[in-house]
Amino acid sequence: MSAADLSKIWDLPHVFEYEGQKIRYNIRGEGPPLVLVHGTPFSSVVWRKIIPHLEDRYRVYYYDLLGYGQSEMRDGQIVSLGVQNEIFAALLEHWGLGSPDVVGHDFGGATVLRGHLLNKRNYRSLTLIDPVALSPWGTPLPRYARQHESIFAGLPDFIQRAVVPAYIEGAVFTPLSAEAMALYAEPWFGPLGQPAFWRQIAQFDEKYTDEIESKYDSFRCPVMILWGKEDKWISVDFAYKLAEKIAGSKLKIIPNAGHIVQEDAPEAIIAELLKFLPNP
Repeated sequence: MSAADLSKIWDLPHVFEYEGQKIRYNIRGEGPPLVLVHGTPFSSVVWRKIIPHLEDRYRVYYYDLLGYGQSEMRDGQIVSLGVQNEIFAALLEHWGLGSPDVVGHDFGGATVLRGHLLNKRNYRSLTLIDPVALSPWGTPLPRYARQHESIFAGLPDFIQRAVVPAYIEGAVFTPLSAEAMALYAEPWFGPLGQPAFWRQIAQFDEKYTDEIESKYDSFRCPVMILWGKEDKWISVDFAYKLAEKIAGSKLKIIPNAGHIVQEDAPEAIIAELLKFLPNP
């Protein structure tokens, strides 16, 4: 599946420029604003089973993080959690959103947490799905690859095409279809995608969540935490720890779901969101 084929299946027709770099996004539906932020090493395609069930009640905003999916990838790019929240805050301003409902998954969870706690962006509600929020985080592959970025970025193409799907497969409880895997993996192949994959991993740093952990008692909106019970990337134990730190938060453990709950149990996310989100 080529990049052109991907854009036909999952179109992000709009462009926002942040410091000369292109962020691709889309907006669907009508109603109160609802912003969805994906994690790593995924893209906004992670929401493809969710959005159709929300866009009749909400105006849904979604985008690919800088250095991911259809957004710009380039040599020397900074794509760490230290910049993603700045981009998120700038996007909210660009969209004219003062207090949207916000959903963040994985790195997207850390991004929206930082946007709220550091950039002081107001949310009407916040939903976190298996978020990167508490140290330690990261699977063995990223921990090793961070020390050898240039070696991994130069792997032969056939090895990259084996490693990336195997890595992503570890994030689900039920194996992905070939089409779903292609949607997730294809952006990370080729002369731009392969170095971008290892670049974002090399910039993993727990300091970006350590920086905000002490602020988890100062949320200005209702918070819901959803977690896949079978998450092999970030243990469900972290769900209970995070819920304890965020007083008054609602915690829901999703059975038969791994780290990408959007794939394993999209219906559970939809049901919980429709119960949790304030009435349109």
